[in-house]
Amino acid sequence: MNEQLNELRALAAHAENRRTETGIPRVAMVQGAIPEHQLAAVYEPMVNLILQGSKSMSVGGQTLHYDPATYFVMSIELPAAGIVRPSRTGEPYLAVSLTLVPALLADLPHAAQEPARESGFSVAAVTPQLLDAWVRMLRLMKAPADIAVLAPAYEREILYRVLQGPMGWMLRDIATPDTALARINRVVQRLRHEFAQPLRMEALAADAAMSVSAFHRHFKAVTSLSPLQYQKQVRLLQARTLLITAGHNVTSAAHEVGYESATQFSREYARAFGMPPAKDAARLAAGMR
Repeated sequence: MNEQLNELRALAAHAENRRTETGIPRVAMVQGAIPEHQLAAVYEPMVNLILQGSKSMSVGGQTLHYDPATYFVMSIELPAAGIVRPSRTGEPYLAVSLTLVPALLADLPHAAQEPARESGFSVAAVTPQLLDAWVRMLRLMKAPADIAVLAPAYEREILYRVLQGPMGWMLRDIATPDTALARINRVVQRLRHEFAQPLRMEALAADAAMSVSAFHRHFKAVTSLSPLQYQKQVRLLQARTLLITAGHNVTSAAHEVGYESATQFSREYARAFGMPPAKDAARLAAGMR
């Protein structure tokens, strides 16, 4: 697998210290020591492959570590914080990702196995077959005229390889409407768009076609967060964006994302990001210049 990894590293070597588009639909890459604060975000569903260095991803109370021997799958949108590290010999962190589209998974075969547990994210060991599909996908960056015809086939192969692996059940369940994971995903989509609204647990449970107690249990199993914790993290991340890019002051950002008390907002913001909102926003804005 070293030969495949070395070719992937060479193909992705021009990635920048931020999400870098490849010209291939849904495929992106990143390189460098990204500031930790920039890795706190609501992550979209994806398959993420580390080519160099390592990364830790924390969701709720769970932290997963992965390196070039592993890949990471996130099947639903989750607020998470990541930390990247260079390789042991000093080369910068380097990774590629494929954004997941559940509709593309529906007609692909998967391994006949049951999930060990409910979860919307996990790490598995990479295989030579999966790396080979990634090599052919990234080679398209050097042959852009071939992307429209060949990229869909390579994307299907990457998804197929993941479906055949230990996390195949996760992709299968997210693409199957009646599974618990898919039903929790419907609620997640609602929370992502209605985060500023009061949390009505009975309505959310009804959306998931579950009792309130079962909904709580399944939501926590899938996201590693309670519904209230999920909403709070999404609110704080959205407020951070408003402070940095939209010119909001602390009070207006707090009210925009659903807080009635700017004092409570500032207290929870500082607990989440390590400093008060105005100071944090000034630091981030300075780093963007």
